[in-house]
Amino acid sequence: MGNVIHVSRLTFHVSLCTIDYSLFTNSLRTEFMTTNTIAKRRWVRLIPIAFITYSLAYLDRANFGFATAGGMAEDLTITPALSSLLSSLFFLGYFFFQIPGALYAANKSAKKLIFWSLVLWGGLAMATGMISNVSLLIVIRFMLGVVESAVMPAMLIFLSRWFTKAERSRANTFLILGNPVTILWMSIVSGYLVKSMGWRWMFVIEGAPAIIWAFFWWRLIEDKPGKAKWLTTEEKDALEAQLQLEQQNIKPVRNYGEAFRLKVVILLCLQYALWSIGVYGFIMWLPSIINAAPNSNIVTTGWLSSVPYLLAVIAMLGVSYFSDKTLKRKIFVWPFLLTGAIAFYGSYLAGTGNFWLSFLLLVIAGGAMYAPYGPFFAIITEVLPKNVSGGAIALINSFGALGSFTGAYLVGYLNGATGGFGSSYIFMSGSLFLSALITMVAVKDARA
Repeated sequence: MGNVIHVSRLTFHVSLCTIDYSLFTNSLRTEFMTTNTIAKRRWVRLIPIAFITYSLAYLDRANFGFATAGGMAEDLTITPALSSLLSSLFFLGYFFFQIPGALYAANKSAKKLIFWSLVLWGGLAMATGMISNVSLLIVIRFMLGVVESAVMPAMLIFLSRWFTKAERSRANTFLILGNPVTILWMSIVSGYLVKSMGWRWMFVIEGAPAIIWAFFWWRLIEDKPGKAKWLTTEEKDALEAQLQLEQQNIKPVRNYGEAFRLKVVILLCLQYALWSIGVYGFIMWLPSIINAAPNSNIVTTGWLSSVPYLLAVIAMLGVSYFSDKTLKRKIFVWPFLLTGAIAFYGSYLAGTGNFWLSFLLLVIAGGAMYAPYGPFFAIITEVLPKNVSGGAIALINSFGALGSFTGAYLVGYLNGATGGFGSSYIFMSGSLFLSALITMVAVKDARA
């Protein structure tokens, strides 16, 4: 009789386990199906909007290089030294106002911040085409940096609230693709606009879309999944639960002061500053470098300037895909920065006597510098908790702006002082080399 009771109890226990396991697997299956459905809808609805928004920001900051090469310097009597200052002033405004804007986006609303930024930077870009006074141009370039300063961290904060760890590198990449894709087509369009209508109309025509797009942004975007009317309650809960689960594996950090003192944050600030020296020295002065070649003109300059950004798009998509696939970040950052450093140095060795070899190496440098952006910004949200990651992104991006200021100014200064581009190639090469080394030291965990 005792054996019968024992067997009955065992059978009952096994039955309960079977029921529990069945419920567990059904729950997982339901959650997977729900998350999979949400994933498709998020990518289709949110990523194109983020891409267009960031594209417009880059359009209105990078077309200054074409205006300089296309007659603005002569019309406004801008010396080479002043041209370097004007190219870099944007990043000075960008540096000082980055953190306040990012904190507003993290604690209040990225949606509101980006709406007003779109309206203001579009207006400032259009105003650039209407001025005839260099003093006003100085003010406008600085204010453009102030207005755009919070857009990058605000967009990264926005995406971190909508995309999981396994998606974040690709989501960041599609956002930052707005940079090379925009410069790719902007290089061609701006060349034709400057030739046919002049640099003034180029600024007016290319500034207006940001103001118009601001109202589309406001209508289509919500700050968090919980506010989205196009998700069901179950879908919102599943996504929020997954994002919350990922936070449990991150070491807590109490406040911004503690976060800003962390070794990884300090090193990433320095790393990104050096990286940005190469990127923005390249962006701001590539049109002038190409336009100085024999038998070149502004239209040819536009077409050739677009080539590095075509490679950048392909590299960024490939790198972000494999980074998310493996959930490794560091190994998809430093090798590309090192490649960019070697390519710049190779372009210096090729010299002006071999334009096409030098240009090919510049194309490689451009593609390599852009490739790691997605994995790099995924690192920050995966090593710091969400209560401080927004501020850390802003701090790191601020130092990137400082590097951008340095790169845009010193590359222009070296070009003017030496009467050639060799010194600036070495300067950008050295900056990228140091950036690659710091990445290896800063991010010890290859899965960070």
